[in-house]
Amino acid sequence: MITNSSCKRYTDCAQCPKASEGVLVHHVYAQGKHFPAEKCTQNCMLFMLKGELLINSNEYPGTTLKEGQFVLQAIGSKIEILALTDVEYMTYGFTELPQICDVRYQKILEMSEAPLTYTPLVMIPRLNSFMQDMCSYLDEQMSCGKFIDIKCQELVYILTCYYPLPQLSSFFYPISTYTQGFHYFVMQNYDKVKNVEEFAHKGGYTTTTFRRLFKNMYGEPVYEWILNKKREGILDDLQHTKQRISEISARYGFDSLSHFAHFCKSSFGDSPRALRNKAAKGEKIVLQK
Repeated sequence: MITNSSCKRYTDCAQCPKASEGVLVHHVYAQGKHFPAEKCTQNCMLFMLKGELLINSNEYPGTTLKEGQFVLQAIGSKIEILALTDVEYMTYGFTELPQICDVRYQKILEMSEAPLTYTPLVMIPRLNSFMQDMCSYLDEQMSCGKFIDIKCQELVYILTCYYPLPQLSSFFYPISTYTQGFHYFVMQNYDKVKNVEEFAHKGGYTTTTFRRLFKNMYGEPVYEWILNKKREGILDDLQHTKQRISEISARYGFDSLSHFAHFCKSSFGDSPRALRNKAAKGEKIVLQK
């Protein structure tokens, strides 16, 4: 039997407009449950409560997450999940971490550096007790948004104040570059817009201001950056997913399959279907100069 219990951030328990937004979610799945690789639309922590879960992402390639371990995936990263046994876990999705001790968190970010190998952290007794209590609360389906906000602050407090700085600096590294609002806005929306003007308007910027901010922050023109990101995503989907060509085309904002085919031809030297066939044969596909 599969169940999912989540906090819906109610402030008016009868008719809160944010009722569909899950922040803390308690997941229970049977062995064999599989989630294909998908981009994270938020930063997300995953806390393993029971069983074993195989996760596959850039940070944690082919990693078996065991009971009592937890990981962090940044917005925009891809993760694939397979339940190796019956599993139970909690996820916490967030844009910005709620802070009780800003000084401590800033210190963590200042020390953040990419580890040679990402390693899941282990839940200490205090964190484990917090997770068990939250699971019971969520399963009662009496979620109060204000209460959950406070519990999210407690969760972050436990993480940032009960673990040593060297561990935290590696754990939070994937999101350390997205601490500024503009960074996060870009990563959250770049694959949802068709052009620079739409991108700027979505963030409330003039096109000129947006181009300048982007160039200063990323070191290249926004249009070229978006194209490169789009190429990376398309190539990854053609090589590693079973999505239909039409679905991939629509996902990346192409008006027609012929336009999509032309884009692939100019970017990779062949049609989408031919590129997928090459990938299936193990051929390496490279970007056309």
